[in-house]
Amino acid sequence: MATAREATSATILFVHVFNIGVFDIYVKYIVLTHRLEMQGGHVTQPRRPATMTAMAFPKPFNRWRPHPWHGLEPGPEPPGLVTAFVEITPYDLVKYEVDKPTGYIKVDRPQIGASTPPSLYGFIPRTYCAERVAAMSPETDKADGDPLDICIISDTPINTAGILVTARVVGGLRMIDGGEADDKIVAVLNNDPVWGHVDDISGLPVSFVDRLDHYFSTYKLTRESPDATEIEERYGREHAHAVVLASMADYDDAFGD
Repeated sequence: MATAREATSATILFVHVFNIGVFDIYVKYIVLTHRLEMQGGHVTQPRRPATMTAMAFPKPFNRWRPHPWHGLEPGPEPPGLVTAFVEITPYDLVKYEVDKPTGYIKVDRPQIGASTPPSLYGFIPRTYCAERVAAMSPETDKADGDPLDICIISDTPINTAGILVTARVVGGLRMIDGGEADDKIVAVLNNDPVWGHVDDISGLPVSFVDRLDHYFSTYKLTRESPDATEIEERYGREHAHAVVLASMADYDDAFGD
């Protein structure tokens, strides 16, 4: 049986003959010495080749993918400038949503009606609709227990979900879904060349807000549940900011800082 020194010399000669790169030398050396160790041979631990340096990642760096609800910040300047995790685009015929335990996107259901979302649709990370959000809806005393939903208006078509966008909050729709508060924040894509200057829902075309209203009023409509959702009010920026702050406080109460 070859000694570790003989095996190493043979490996180096083989590398020179076939002109293998430094990284391949190191990998093959590790594999060979591991085999020798398994056979009872003694091998001196090799030095890292001079050309191989430890990989340095810029901070902050997440070794694992953060959960889109719990692992991301609510935005650079909430409640006005927020981060939105996009679950659905205007081109989706299926309603997708984040699977809460895993953070992966899952199929919730096909779109029941013929209409599709008029805008990007998702949620604001580290928000939660509970007591404080419910208290802002006189029709009910409970909320849906989900992160705060947000619609993001963009001039340029965006057809990819599972992405993050920075959005400026301009208003919202106070919706009741199955007797629970389920507000829909309305926002514009930050720095959008067409809509980026809008700072209140009153600056959006009424016809577009009507489309949002109609979609959420009918997207769960069936013969068995003709009144599943109701839009009780459209509100502007100041109230929308208050709803975002309330949902952030509800999140802190439920999940901690």
